[in-house]
Amino acid sequence: MVVEHTAEGIALPIAQSTQAQTQSQQQIQQLLEQASQQREQGESQAEIATYQQVLTLARQFKDREAEAIALQSLGFVYQNIGQPRQSLEFYNQALPFLRAINNREQEAVTLSNIGLVYNTLGQPQKALEYLIAALSIAKTAGDRPRVATTLNNIGLVYDNIGQPQKALEYYDSALPIAKEVSDREQEYTTLNNIGSVYDTLGQTQKALEYYDAALPIARELGDRSGVASILNNIGLAYDALKQPQQALKHYNAALPIAQEVGNRSKEAIILNNIGLANDNIGEPRQALASYEAALPIAREAGNSLQEATTLSNIGAAYDALNQPQKALEYYNAALPIRRKVGDRIGEVATLSNIGAAYRDNNQPTKAIENSQQSLEIALQIRAGLKRENRQAFLQSIRGTGVGLVDLLINQKQPERAYQWVNLITTADLVDYSRLIDAKVANPQAQQAIAKWNQSNRRLESLRQQLQEQFSPDLSAQINALQAEVNQQAEIISRQFPEVAELFETKPTDIAKLRANIPAGTVVIQPVLLTRVNKVPDTIALFVLTKDKLTVTQQKIAPQAFDELVTRYRQELTDGRFKKYRATSTKLYDILIRPIKAQIQVASTKQLSIIATGKLRYIPFETLLDRQTGKYLIQKYPINNLTRLSSRPLPPNKQKSTMLALGNPFPNDRRSLPGAEDEIKSITSVLPGSEAHLGVEAKLNTFTTVAPRFPILHLATHGCFRPGGCPDLKLEANTILFRDRNFQIADAAILGLKNTNLVVLSACQTAVQANSNGEEFAGIAYLFERAGARSVIASLWLVKDKETKELMINFYQNLQKGTTKGEALRQAKLSLIDKHPLYWSSFILIGDAR
Repeated sequence: MVVEHTAEGIALPIAQSTQAQTQSQQQIQQLLEQASQQREQGESQAEIATYQQVLTLARQFKDREAEAIALQSLGFVYQNIGQPRQSLEFYNQALPFLRAINNREQEAVTLSNIGLVYNTLGQPQKALEYLIAALSIAKTAGDRPRVATTLNNIGLVYDNIGQPQKALEYYDSALPIAKEVSDREQEYTTLNNIGSVYDTLGQTQKALEYYDAALPIARELGDRSGVASILNNIGLAYDALKQPQQALKHYNAALPIAQEVGNRSKEAIILNNIGLANDNIGEPRQALASYEAALPIAREAGNSLQEATTLSNIGAAYDALNQPQKALEYYNAALPIRRKVGDRIGEVATLSNIGAAYRDNNQPTKAIENSQQSLEIALQIRAGLKRENRQAFLQSIRGTGVGLVDLLINQKQPERAYQWVNLITTADLVDYSRLIDAKVANPQAQQAIAKWNQSNRRLESLRQQLQEQFSPDLSAQINALQAEVNQQAEIISRQFPEVAELFETKPTDIAKLRANIPAGTVVIQPVLLTRVNKVPDTIALFVLTKDKLTVTQQKIAPQAFDELVTRYRQELTDGRFKKYRATSTKLYDILIRPIKAQIQVASTKQLSIIATGKLRYIPFETLLDRQTGKYLIQKYPINNLTRLSSRPLPPNKQKSTMLALGNPFPNDRRSLPGAEDEIKSITSVLPGSEAHLGVEAKLNTFTTVAPRFPILHLATHGCFRPGGCPDLKLEANTILFRDRNFQIADAAILGLKNTNLVVLSACQTAVQANSNGEEFAGIAYLFERAGARSVIASLWLVKDKETKELMINFYQNLQKGTTKGEALRQAKLSLIDKHPLYWSSFILIGDAR
């Protein structure tokens, strides 16, 4: 979206003497008037030369006021032509002169403009420092118009650094002031910016309300360029709402205005958007015509970024017309430009498109090579993405991963295919840990990661600005900063191997992954390869043992499978459903029967499932074999894994003693009376265990005592919904204790290196209704990173009676020396005659030994 802001100019008149002006003053005034005319005519270089003359004369005759005006004006011109560093140099020279002559009004203007320059340079904290100083002066002076402008600009900075709610706060403060002082230009600018924030937040209808309010004001003021920008924004909003005809209507209204005002860069952008809308309604030839019209305009405007985008779009149009060779021609023309200007996101898309075109042209080697390059860069980029941009980016690269895995399987390279599957699975977990700002145990590593995160945030801010307004200077900054970020990641990975997984962009060799699979364990990972253009819809079932990897691929109907999984989840969580057996057998036939022979041949002692997406919410142990009438758990112990790690895990030799905490608030609605009975029963099973209940269930106690016990059992509420759990007085990603709540993000600093098992037993600790199951795997992953070998978490709420019975049986089995996997299996088999609701909720994630 185009986000406009107000960069303020200067007051041209200078103080006049009551006596006749000297010759030098007259000459300076003439030059200032000449510069004003040059600005109106858009002659920036001539304007710079004129202000340089003013500066020379002012210094020669020691005219401080004129010198301040010249310096400030030079800063403003350089800012407007996209040379922020030169702009900053002149603004910083002007500031002390303005303070010396006590011109508070122009001091505020200059501070505000310096803030905007720092924002352009990707230094948001410096930007805010100057803008807030400008705001203070404007408020003290009672300058309401400038207050509105500065509030708007502060909002812009917060918008750029991924704090849309904070941006909205400032825009909402600016809007009534702009209305109050009848500053119609500021009013429509702020309305447009508020619309852009709502667009970012995914509230597109709300965004349209503000765009629609801004549009008539821009028309009333005769701001044709502003009208074109808002119409384009409305078109983009309708595109997001999947209404391409409405989008086209607004793009087509914006186009002649952009042409009329001579804004060639905007014209090229709108033509591209028209092409994309035509593409969305299945008109590739009309799309192609729009792209071809945009290309020479982008070149003429010197907008290399837009040129690369247009070339890539032309390639996509030829791809849609089933002309892959012609598509390749344009993609290959776009790629070096993307690289030159530092457009890494565009580079990801173009490499992906090249890979797909080579695949369609039956050149698999080149297809694999380009697809792999695309994914490697994508994995670097996704680490620094803001939350609101993450989902769209991940969706855009999903097709690349699916296409690559499918192609590698078809090329009889299942090992390479699985290496990418595992890397992408791990990247999803790493993303989750970043989104909740998870800590690492080593303070030096944490400090290095914090610095890397800061550089990444600055990098994304610069990328966003490059998309909004291309400049060679900004492009060079991005390339330099990208190299710095990559180098930082390499250094952190070398110095702190324990966090290297956070920075992996290349797949781990399959031999290293298989080496860490315990003897007798079979790992199963189902991978959906669906909903990607020109890739058949299939499910790939990878089966790994210590010595072997196989993959079985079969066709699948994505919508029907998704509905089947959703229905099964509902049937499992409601004991009234008796039809779950029919659904269970259907899922068994899809997920297990095709690989049943491989499982049997491996003399399996433990089945380990790596589930992704919605499948994380399905206990595989409940799947029924229609031929034998038995659940999968009746044949094998079953655990889940978050991913295959290249870090070895030695066998566990610790005694089974437990630290148990529960029911921290026994006297309010958060009370869990069954949890107290559960803890009292299980701690008596394991000698040497310790229990802390009610008012004693404190986080301080837990953090102090936890390192002494290999088993940590928490029978208390946990909240893992993004919006938090107001009914439990819990924020998102927290666990309830008596004294203060525990942030899961801090798991690494608990000191869990000697922890064999963490049990989260009180409620649906690891489930989230957003249907992709990232919390389920993410929580376990965080405890694993903190040092815990495994986690038991519940997929849904289970009654106290069955929970207590299952937990007592589990710990009794553990005390007898069985593995965790077998101990949990035997506990569940004791309840096998009941509906799976009562015994399948608790899932062992991690090491089953």
